[in-house]
Parts: sequence; C-alpha cells; structure tokens
Amino acid sequence: MTSIAISKPVHPRARDQLRFITCGSVDDGKSTLIGRLLHDSKMIYQDQLAAVKRDSIRHGSADIDFALLVDGLEAEREQGITIDVAYRFFTTSRRSFMVADTPGHEQYTRNMATGASNAQLAIILIDARKGALVQTRRHSFICSLLGIRHVVLAVNKIDLVAYSKVAFDRSVASYLAFAAGLGFSSIVPIPISARHGDNVVDRSAHTKWYNGPCLIEHLESVDIQSDTASQAFRFPVQWVNRPDPDFRGYAGSVASGRISAGDDVVVAASGRTTRIKRIVTQDGDLVHAEAGDAVTITLEDEIDIGRGDLLSRPTERPSVADQFAAYLIWMDSDPLAPGRNYILRIGSQTVAGSVTAIRYRIDVNTCEHLAAETLSLNEIAFCNVATALPAAFDPYDVNRKTGSFIVIDRFTNRTVGAGMIAFPLRRATNVSWRAPSVGRSERAALKHQRPCVVWFTGLSGAGKSTIANLVDQKLLAMSRHAMLLDGDDLRNGLNADLGFSKAERVENIRRAGQVAKLMLDSGLIVICSFISPYRSERDMVRSLIGKDEFVEVFVDTPIEECARRDPKGLYSKVKAGEIKNFTGIDASYEAPIRPEIHLRTTEQTPEQAAEVVIAAVMARTLLRDERR
Repeated sequence: MTSIAISKPVHPRARDQLRFITCGSVDDGKSTLIGRLLHDSKMIYQDQLAAVKRDSIRHGSADIDFALLVDGLEAEREQGITIDVAYRFFTTSRRSFMVADTPGHEQYTRNMATGASNAQLAIILIDARKGALVQTRRHSFICSLLGIRHVVLAVNKIDLVAYSKVAFDRSVASYLAFAAGLGFSSIVPIPISARHGDNVVDRSAHTKWYNGPCLIEHLESVDIQSDTASQAFRFPVQWVNRPDPDFRGYAGSVASGRISAGDDVVVAASGRTTRIKRIVTQDGDLVHAEAGDAVTITLEDEIDIGRGDLLSRPTERPSVADQFAAYLIWMDSDPLAPGRNYILRIGSQTVAGSVTAIRYRIDVNTCEHLAAETLSLNEIAFCNVATALPAAFDPYDVNRKTGSFIVIDRFTNRTVGAGMIAFPLRRATNVSWRAPSVGRSERAALKHQRPCVVWFTGLSGAGKSTIANLVDQKLLAMSRHAMLLDGDDLRNGLNADLGFSKAERVENIRRAGQVAKLMLDSGLIVICSFISPYRSERDMVRSLIGKDEFVEVFVDTPIEECARRDPKGLYSKVKAGEIKNFTGIDASYEAPIRPEIHLRTTEQTPEQAAEVVIAAVMARTLLRDERR
C-alpha cells in the first residue's frame, strides 16, 4: 500500500503539487471515489469515520457511504449528489495533491468549470454499465477547452459488471473514439470500484487481466511539471499600495514567468517602460520573483499604473486589443444576448464588453459546429467579443492565467459565462474614433439649443408614438431642431433584417442608440419611440448618450388598456396565435425603475402628456423656453 499521511503545509516550491479534478455524469461515483481514496490512504481520523458511519445509517446505507466524506452540504447528503465544488488536500511521500470534487448535474456545470479552471489533470468517471453519457462528453470538452491535457478515464462500478474485461474495453473504446479530437496529451484508462476500493490505492485481485497502474500510482507518477515559470513574465496589478507618501508599490501575484530587481518592464496597455526597483514581501525584499509569488513591486519611475494593468517584459508584450475571438461557456438560465453590455473580468482587468457575434455553437456530443443566434445554459460557442477599452491578454493556450475571462451581468452581478481567448481580432487596430473638427457644442450653438435624447418606452399600444409625434410638433412650433426616430420606421429600413427574438431585440436597440447618438452629436433634440423592453438595453443607451442628455419617458399603460386600444390589430393577432414573442404576453417587459418622466395615460390625454414632457425637458435646462 502506498504510504499517505497528513503533513504540515509546505512552501509550493518545496514539493511538487498535482491539482486534479473529478468529473463526469451524475451518480458515476466521483465523491465516493475521493472518499475511498482518503479512507484507504489512512487519512480519516477515527471520530470522522465514526460520524460518517452514523450519517450513512441515517441516510439509508448499511455500508459506509464514502461520498459523505466530501459532500458537506445538507442538500448534497439528502439528495446523494454534489452541488458545490469540494476541495481536499493530501500528500504522499512522492507528491502533494489538491483535488476538486465537482458536481455531475447539468445545472451545476458552472461549478465544474470553476474546479477545472485550475486543474492539471482530470479524473473522468464512467459507470461501467452505462458508458459515456452526455454530461461525460460535456465535462470532457470543457476540460479540453480549459487546457487540461492529462486524463484518467476511471471506469467505475466495475464490480457491478462482474469485473468484466469486455465491459471495460467497450467503455474505453467508446470514450477514446469521442475524445480523439480533444487534444489530450494522455488518457489512462483504469477499471475501479470506488465503493469496494478496487484499483484505487491497492491493485485488485478481481482484475488480473488489467496490467496498468492503480489510481494513486498514476497520480504520483504522471509527469505534469508546471511550465508557468518558463513562460513570459506576466504581473497583473491587483492593488496600488500607498501606506504613506514616500512609498508606492504595485501588489499582486506573478501569473507566469520570472522577474528580478533591476529588470525592465512595460505597462502592456500604455506601452510605458520602466525598471523594477524592489520586490517587496512581508518577510523582506526578494532578488527574484516567479510564478505564484505574491509580491509588491516598486518601480524606478513614476508612471500611471492602476488596478487591472498588466506588467510584462518589453520584449515579451501580450496582445492589446478591444476585440478578440474566444470560446464561451454560458452559465446562466437567462440566454446570452449578443450586443448586450456585460462586464468582462480578464485577470485583474474589469472592462465593459459584449459578444458581437456567435460564429458557431458546439455540439458537445459530436463536436459539430452549429449556427446559433444566442446561447442557453451550459451551451458552448466560439464567439467574437468586443470591449469598451483595449485589454491586455494572451491566447488561452499560451497562458491560462491571462487568457481566461468571466462574464458578469451588470445588474445582478451574477457570473453568467466563462471564456477562453483564442486570438485578438486585429481589425480593432485599424478602426478608431475620428476626432471631429466640428463638435456637438458648435453644431448645437448654430441651432441655438442644447441637444438631448428623449426616449419613450412602453408596451405596444401604450401611446408612445402618439405622444412622441405631439412633442415633435410642439418643438417645431418652438423653432427647435428635432428628429423623431420611431421603432416601426427603423424596422422598415435599417433594422429590416432583425426579428423579434431576445437577441434581435437587443441588437435593434443597440443600433437605434447609435443612430440617436449621431443625431445628438449633430445638435438635434432626438425623440425616440421604441418598446425597448429590456432595462439593460435602455441603460446601455443612457451610458452611450450620457446621463445628463438622456431623458427616459415611461409611457405607463396597463396591458388590458393596450389590448382594448389595439391600434395596429396586433393583440388580436396574438390572441389568434398569429404572433409569437409579443411583449407583455409571451415576452417580458421590464418597466423603468426611476424614469425621468412617468406618464400614466389612463389619467391624462396625449396633449397633456406631451406638455408634461416639454415642461420636464425645459426644467432640466436642456432646452431654453423661448416662447416667452
């Protein structure tokens, strides 16, 4: 038996550490395998073992349920599943280990991806009776995307097929055929019984036909030397340390490579170069720092550096671009909306961005490339991504630390996606904003007015177009230069190629907002009338226009009243089943929370509502009243 014992923590350089993950479909025995590994390695204290025995009986098992050693949440124990990622640390005489036990249920795929993001090896379990299932393939594909190159194919529950070599070979052949294109460097199949311990720590007498290593032997001997120290130097700045006026340091962890005091470095995004003055730690200064070291760096020169900046050597700069191609795993129940603004976190950088195009969705069963307009929970795609500001990064297959990112919903702060950057899109280097020789203020002065965007939103039939037309007429009578943008007009022209799916509605408003901004820059008062059902898209237009020049008008009309009016006959068609995805019926409408103007059309006439809008706009000093 291999000798395994609990040991004191050691410096990461003092002992080789293997970080591995267990994954696969639900009920394939991931938690049981880890529990068995810990138990047979004599790593479980007697009081822990006694508690697990009691819990096993309480949860209906006559034998010890080794999964209870890992499944700590009560919901996990009650349902017999893993929900969260459970980490365990142990050491042998040859290597230290960190294992992440990840959930098999499809709805918790995001947790599996989290565990895999830092792993060097994956133990992919297969039930010997069932073979590779959909979730097995999905987890394998995600492991491949996340840069894991070593796999143990643990064909579990071999005891339930009478330790059959035929069943083992069948499962292995099926998996290898699927995994052939995933780019794994090694796949080592091992027949195991996590419940009884066959081939986990000790070789099994039941599988004399198997000549390969048992699990712990392979984990101890697999060659997975970390190459982060030999990679290009990357130092993401996490914090600017200013304890007093005489000290300015930049704190963070070295993501890859090695640096020494006196070496030249460059701020990747700005291109400003300087030299390392000191490498400071709590225990004193270091001469060198390498991957994994948490340090504070001081520089010879005073240059502009903040949280999110990335330091590198001048001769090994990363890519800097505002567009890139990436693989994206979608992790939210709300589908991805291409064109919608999200927050992207690339290392320590935080920047607004959006998915501008889905090149193709990937079928995890066949690896086939499929057309897609959006992504649903757990789907994977290859996408184009754009950021509001240039970001510094490396391709993920070059550097996992600086080539990965997460996608965060701007309003709920949920992590909704995880991405792996493939390459920058160089088109960003050829396209830049042209500084106009005549600006907005000059054009507005020519018209003797201060421009703004008045954005009407509400359900179909609420009265938006009627009130917006009256406002347009009143502004004309006041000799104001205004332009009315109506949703139907744009859909008959600029947006004629868009339908009414959620993704296409987002794109419809994105285009409308860009047109409104161009008109605003020409000095016009822009009156926009769009259902614009999603709050995030209206806020996106607000941020594009500027909060002081954007007036949101909520035309608040109960849907029953809208259906009674039905000026275009649309509600009748909805009732007849002729129209799908209709806002307020089978597509959601997110009412404004704090609009600048709130009109209740059941309490006022369109004429009165239009006067309210004119008065409110003037009260904001965006428009001078020259009728007096």
